[in-house]
Amino acid sequence: MMFFSPFVDTGFGMKKPPFLVPVKATLNGTLIHPAYFLLVGIPGLGPNTHFWMAFPLCFMYALASLGNLAIILIIRVERRLHEPMYLFLAMLSTIDLVLSSVTMPKMASLFLMGIQEIEFNLCLAQMFLIHALSAMESAVLLAMAFDRFVAICYPLRHATVLPGPAVAKIGLAALTRGFVFFFPLPFILKRLSYCRTHTVTHSFCLHQDIMKLSCTDTTVNVVYGLFIILSVMGVDSLLIGVSYVLILRAVLALASRGAALKAFNTCISHLCAVLVFYVPLIGLSVVHRLGGPTSLLHVVMANVYLLLPPVVNPIVYGAKTKEIRSRIFRMFSQDGR
Repeated sequence: MMFFSPFVDTGFGMKKPPFLVPVKATLNGTLIHPAYFLLVGIPGLGPNTHFWMAFPLCFMYALASLGNLAIILIIRVERRLHEPMYLFLAMLSTIDLVLSSVTMPKMASLFLMGIQEIEFNLCLAQMFLIHALSAMESAVLLAMAFDRFVAICYPLRHATVLPGPAVAKIGLAALTRGFVFFFPLPFILKRLSYCRTHTVTHSFCLHQDIMKLSCTDTTVNVVYGLFIILSVMGVDSLLIGVSYVLILRAVLALASRGAALKAFNTCISHLCAVLVFYVPLIGLSVVHRLGGPTSLLHVVMANVYLLLPPVVNPIVYGAKTKEIRSRIFRMFSQDGR
């Protein structure tokens, strides 16, 4: 059985005529799922502005892809970089590379060609990957904080606490946790009916955004969404904070000011990565749960949360990590090998 929605706001300053968004009902007639959702760009901007915004977006995607791929390859070929800090950095770059590939190409086609449609199941798959990869990145940032804590507070035990197999197990645990916690999200969204507008208010699919389009009870989605954001990102951010309190205490206890600055300097890159990831995430979670219509603030914060870390992390780590920086210089030198 097929249903069709009436006029649909495209978010590009126009409305599509009726009967352009097909909706599929299940066999028992109790659930209504759209054949596709409609993505939007930046509220209040016309199609010409969206078109030109596609070019910096494509540049950001190219920069994120090249930067993260370069870090992964450098850590792979440089044996002296096979240490916990750099192995965790390779994991972080891999996650950022996949995350940017999941979101940016579709956003570029939206801004460049105005292709708003995203198939229902494809939207749920994108939503799952965005949230699961974000959870994995949070876990890796926590692992990097633990690495810095051990390296500064217990330097003589660093090699025994974090050997290669332990690093691999932590990476596997981060991957498993992200998959397990967020795997139910597509299924609890599919149990809802979507008989309101089918316009997603971002340039990509998020759980909170899709949930708001339902005309049925979303209590399960709200409770489970709040549970995983607190038990995953909430716990991770708390433990990262505790790690840095202990690191600061150990650094301030050092007799030499130069030694203290040198020790804390090893944490600067990680602190930047933590701030770039958690500040937009916390802000986005707060504004979504305050309710009200989706505003320009929601959209901008969501874009910053997803697009900024994959671009900024390689730049920060490339600039602050001597071994990676020197390898990049050798790659671009005349005789670099």
